[in-house]
Amino acid sequence: MATSRHKRETNARHHARFVRIAAPAAVLVTAGAVGAGVLGATPDSRELVTASQASISVDAPERPDFLSRSFSREAVDPRALEKAAARKATAKAIRKADTRLWTTADLNIWTASGGKARKIGLLDSGKKVLVTGRRAHGRAEVVLEGKARWVTADYLSAEKPEPQPTLGGTCTNGSSVPSGVSPNVVAVHRAVCASFPELTSYGTFRSDGEHAQGLAIDIMVSGDRGWQVAEFLRANYSQLGISYLIYAQRIWSVDRGGEGWRGMSDRGSATANHYDHVHVTTY
Repeated sequence: MATSRHKRETNARHHARFVRIAAPAAVLVTAGAVGAGVLGATPDSRELVTASQASISVDAPERPDFLSRSFSREAVDPRALEKAAARKATAKAIRKADTRLWTTADLNIWTASGGKARKIGLLDSGKKVLVTGRRAHGRAEVVLEGKARWVTADYLSAEKPEPQPTLGGTCTNGSSVPSGVSPNVVAVHRAVCASFPELTSYGTFRSDGEHAQGLAIDIMVSGDRGWQVAEFLRANYSQLGISYLIYAQRIWSVDRGGEGWRGMSDRGSATANHYDHVHVTTY
């Protein structure tokens, strides 16, 4: 009985080996038969068989989709490419910068031209700074300590600004302001009268706003002389207790002084737009 069981197990192993070996041969025979059949088949049959063979023969595992998608996004991320291009353009602009301009006002220093720019300091008036020539959103790019920074473009000039008249002197033209106005309004009148003695017309009290409170004064002047008066007052705002100035449809204020003179909306007439006088509001 032991001998008989041994023979059956041996035969079974040989049989199993035969099956394992014969299986690939069967595939070869089948493939050969299919190939022979294709030669005599109609065009439609050949196309069908060819398509079937193609679908059967692609057995290699495909690359996982998530790897391909991740790789594609990382390789062509438009934001990364844009940032890299911006850094390269900025470095090139700094290298090629060869022009220096004067600041004509105290200017806020910004990290960028717009968007999420941060204010990081103040650039004093009367400074000569290196500029790259690039401008955007009303700001100009300057080079400070080897880095690109941005300031309000309108207050950069090729000519050195003339020194402002100093405070002091005496008002000798006979003009005056009424009693009851603030001490700062009195100080503004005296300073302007002493430095610009040809100006004799001033407006103080009236029924509206800060004028009614005795905190404002209008200096009747126009053209370039008006800008000289306005800049004189801006340069001495601290000593004169000035809060803000308006002239020629532009405004300058202490709380936003680093932005320089800002544009205002059209109010309809030369007087309403402050083209014929400098308005001064004091504390």
